Amino acid sequence: MMNRSAMRELAFKAMYGMEVQKEHTNEQLDLFLEDNEINESDAIEYIKSVFNGIETNKEEILKMISDNLKRDWTIERISKVNLAILEIAIFEIKYNELPFKIVINEAVEIAKKYGDEAAPLFVNGVLASIVNN
Repeated sequence: MMNRSAMRELAFKAMYGMEVQKEHTNEQLDLFLEDNEINESDAIEYIKSVFNGIETNKEEILKMISDNLKRDWTIERISKVNLAILEIAIFEIKYNELPFKIVINEAVEIAKKYGDEAAPLFVNGVLASIVNN
């Protein structure tokens, strides 16, 4: 049985892949699940709920990110890795109402693993700002 951290990392990989391909479709998601041989129903359900939740609330999620960037930053400047991490974390905090400390901690861990040197600090800063607002 896959734990939530492992599922969250897979959701990140799926969202990141879609950012890179600029194609956010159910077909892309199904391909991702198939290619990664994800057949555990809990994991599939979780990844699909994250994907659908982000797609449904995309405008609001991007606005929250934008509103919490430093003055000279824009969404376009954010790496695709960081954007995928932020979207998932915001979705989980705002729409799944998961405890923000856990979500931020896991987001920072994913940033350490997949992002550049500045990623963990950046992700932490944006999410802390969102939670404080």
